[in-house]
Amino acid sequence: MTTVVLFTVGVAVGSFLNVVIYRMPRGRSIVRPPSACPSCAARIRPWDNVPVLSYILLRGRCRACGERIPFRYPAVEILSGLIPVVLYLVFGSGKQFFVYWPLAYALLVITFIDLDLKIIPDKITLPGIAVGLVVAPLLKLTTLPESLLGAVVGGGALYVIGILGAVAFKKESMGGGDVKLAAMLGAFLGWKAVVILLFAAFLMGAVAGIAVMARKGRDWDHIVPFGPFIAAGAFLTMVWGDPALRWYLTLIN
Repeated sequence: MTTVVLFTVGVAVGSFLNVVIYRMPRGRSIVRPPSACPSCAARIRPWDNVPVLSYILLRGRCRACGERIPFRYPAVEILSGLIPVVLYLVFGSGKQFFVYWPLAYALLVITFIDLDLKIIPDKITLPGIAVGLVVAPLLKLTTLPESLLGAVVGGGALYVIGILGAVAFKKESMGGGDVKLAAMLGAFLGWKAVVILLFAAFLMGAVAGIAVMARKGRDWDHIVPFGPFIAAGAFLTMVWGDPALRWYLTLIN
């Protein structure tokens, strides 16, 4: 019953996250005006704004103009429902659940903004660094030194990689948004976890990049941005990072 409630609440929040994803990077209020079709600007009526269900009933099209509604909207809503369910199944109602839930939502917003516009908003990452440095040690998810070191290791590693990539390829290879995102995650999760999540992010990014180039014959300039892979690596690390670290330590001991 708890998982059903969490999924329902999460899906409802996902509808709001869609508003944030669309409006925040465009400098628009996330509160006013009410939701409207991006194509024809017709106001979306409450009965057409029920998460997931309205998309199905409208067959993925705006009632007013008939323009196709991107599948991203129900996808965000479904993911928003699944995130708290997964976290609850792993952590129960412990402190990790209540910290990682909003953090995962921030990562979800960042992922889709980065996919859409190839930017990661400072409005999320910079306050996120500060919040991580306070909340993680306060709730004893990490110590303050581990949180500080995590921010330095996460952001510093990508900053150095960006410099080396710029020298090697004569172009920007790692955006500043990626650096700040990694620093935020390091502040929340600590330096050990940020090493794991960056390894996972680079592994997933490399596999995806090779797959896209093999299928479409594109060069690295057209590969999807790195932020979504950092976000995915972070969520995997939240859920499975401790078991993975313990397994690795058994191998080297």
